[in-house]
Amino acid sequence: MITTKLSGQKGIVVWLLGLSGAGKSTIAQLLEQHLTLNGYFSIRLDGDALRETVNKGLGFSDDERAENIRRTAEMASLLCANNVITICSLITPLNRHRDIARNILGDNYHEVFVDCPLEVCVGRDVKGLYQQAFKKEIRNFTGIGSSFEAPAQPWLTLQAHNTTAQECTAKLYNAILPLITAEVAQPGTQSPDLAEMAYYTETARR
Repeated sequence: MITTKLSGQKGIVVWLLGLSGAGKSTIAQLLEQHLTLNGYFSIRLDGDALRETVNKGLGFSDDERAENIRRTAEMASLLCANNVITICSLITPLNRHRDIARNILGDNYHEVFVDCPLEVCVGRDVKGLYQQAFKKEIRNFTGIGSSFEAPAQPWLTLQAHNTTAQECTAKLYNAILPLITAEVAQPGTQSPDLAEMAYYTETARR
């Protein structure tokens, strides 16, 4: 367990939610990279990666999704308490699921809705999951066999269908910057360079 808090930054939890294919993971990766470039320490908790490790064995029923989110929020809470900027990217489909994370994380919870229409996500289908869902090879897939509720009042909304991942990341970085530098010494605060982030996006896709 971490016993010494990081200095030079304030921990918060950035909780990216949205449909599969909306761009959550890409934006999370870009944000993590830009934070690192500016001297901040962050940890990214990706929903897919967690389901292969600490959340392995959980399915996609409503209750299992809730448990997936609860475990992730508890991990994020421990990290945030030690001034780690924690970036979570999970579908988090229902309002009651978001309430679980919100209740655990309190004021440290910053809900970011990566808004992208279902038809755009289906068109992207990078992982081929939507096609599997249409063929009924995957059950309870969000947006096809299971509901997704758009959040009523997210902390921030990123229009991922008509804005690039780099532009979304720049907007998000500038939004969290006052929060992670509050009452502590400020590392470099250079605004995101979109060309630089485009390079990282292409690198991440390889």
